[in-house]
Amino acid sequence: MAAPVSGAQVFTGEESAAPEEAEPTPPSAPIALEREDDQDERIVTRLSDIFANVPSLADVTVSASEGVVTLGGLVPDTAASARAEAIATGVDGVVTVENLIERDVSIDVGAEAQGLQDRLTGLLRSLPLVGIAVLAGLAIGAFGYMLASFDSLWRRLTPNAFLAELIASALRFVFVLGGVVVALDMIGAGALMGAVLGGAGVIGVALGFAMRDTVENYVASLMLSLRQPFRPNDWVVIDDREGRVVRLTSRATILMTLDGNHLRIPNSTVFKAVILNYTTNPQRRFDFVLGVDADDDVEAARVLGRQVLAGLAFVIDKPAPEARLVDVGDSNVQVRFLGWVDQRESDWHRARSRAIVEVKSALEGAGFGLPEPIYRLRFDQRTEPLPLQSTRRAEPEGQAPAPSAPAPVPVPAASHAEDLGPQDEIARMVEEERATTPADNDLLDTSRPVE
Repeated sequence: MAAPVSGAQVFTGEESAAPEEAEPTPPSAPIALEREDDQDERIVTRLSDIFANVPSLADVTVSASEGVVTLGGLVPDTAASARAEAIATGVDGVVTVENLIERDVSIDVGAEAQGLQDRLTGLLRSLPLVGIAVLAGLAIGAFGYMLASFDSLWRRLTPNAFLAELIASALRFVFVLGGVVVALDMIGAGALMGAVLGGAGVIGVALGFAMRDTVENYVASLMLSLRQPFRPNDWVVIDDREGRVVRLTSRATILMTLDGNHLRIPNSTVFKAVILNYTTNPQRRFDFVLGVDADDDVEAARVLGRQVLAGLAFVIDKPAPEARLVDVGDSNVQVRFLGWVDQRESDWHRARSRAIVEVKSALEGAGFGLPEPIYRLRFDQRTEPLPLQSTRRAEPEGQAPAPSAPAPVPVPAASHAEDLGPQDEIARMVEEERATTPADNDLLDTSRPVE
């Protein structure tokens, strides 16, 4: 035994740390000093009888010496080994237990065959219930397909064929999934049903991320079919893409460009794009700028140009033509002339070109100068004027003079009877293509209002 510590205490200048408290140990049963002669035999007999009545512990062997019990043999799993040790520890007179039990990893062919036979027997007995569950699931799925087959009904209830097909597909999916759930519930496969639903959810999330662009385009197609942002053959500009609308499909908007080419724009892009529609309002304004000489009467030029625009047959009266001073250039004053045309009667590009020609001719005929930018050049010896010399070069004696440049040939003015009607080549091509395309492929509906 350790010697007791004396009453003297030694101080080192620092407060000594308090000793850590030891974790309390559970109290153990007192060990008797005297034992009966046959106590070990009685412990072995008692444990052997107990283990013989437990099927998982039937092969456990027991031996004891001076209260120390040794367990051996084979058990099917570690839980049975721990259970045997706990039982032995609880017997009166046992001092400790030495657990030498091993897990039985051998295969009992007879037992496995019996288990397989029992499973087959249970499966055969459950075949009628499985058949009824399958029939119930098929009946529910078939009812969903029957509802989805009423195309005429869904087309009457929905704005367009695309939405009708979407409702039919949703009905089929919901009823088939409901049939599977009911069938699994009837045969008592609740765990399998939860696994199926959980797996479907995980697969749906994964597909959603993997097909994000496709899903976005699909939703945009649905929204465009409901909103109807334009009509067939409308002249539109979608972001920086210009053309006439051919059709709206479930994936893309088809345009025919002004040079006759097909342009496919994904509906997800169209849904988020800025759309400029030239056809919605038939009245469209054109404008152009002419520079009048700064020494001329700019106000008179402005009034004259406005009167010329008002006198053109293709320029409508309301809104009236206008002329505005917009800027002072290096050698002129810039005047912006504006006029309106009806696109149903006049082509916008042709009308603008004719208006420029008419206003320019009228201003020049009235004596107004339309100068280009003029630049003054200065040379060295600024105090002395630059001598002017003849531009004609002296020819050597005996040599014929060089031929002068031919006089410019006057260009005849364009005929005022020029056809300014709308150009309908692209519109006609669009109509011909739409006439040969099945209506089911087009989500544009002329009977519904435009957004």
